[in-house]
Amino acid sequence: MRAVIQRVTEASVTVDHKVCAVMRDGLVILLGVEEGDTQEDIDWLCRKIINMRIFGDDEGKMNESLKTVDGDAIVVSQFTLHASTKKGNRPSFINAAKPDIAEPLYQDFVKSFEKEFGKSVGVGVFGGDMKVSLLNDGPVTIIIDSKEKR
Repeated sequence: MRAVIQRVTEASVTVDHKVCAVMRDGLVILLGVEEGDTQEDIDWLCRKIINMRIFGDDEGKMNESLKTVDGDAIVVSQFTLHASTKKGNRPSFINAAKPDIAEPLYQDFVKSFEKEFGKSVGVGVFGGDMKVSLLNDGPVTIIIDSKEKR
């Protein structure tokens, strides 16, 4: 399971001209599900993201986490995070989990994240043509892959 997390001062997700999530001060989490991902990957990634110290403290040093600053979050499914660009100019998405596997794992990630975080998060529409708007703060953008925990 791979995530790109972006620290933001504001963000929203729109599908079919309808806003389905909006937030201020927190993280936008782009989540890619890979074949073979499990609840173990979900649990590890949720804890890692929620407790990652990437928010400024009183001295401006990155010592605070999403949890300690009581930030918000939006989780957006994004299969393109598993693109392979080794051959040719057209990316291959062979490593991305098929929708019938990816969607339940995405939903499980959201539920686990909310449980660990202690509050609701915004979401996109799985498989939807989403428009994600955000104002990256810093900019701070971090890539996390659950396969690298081992």
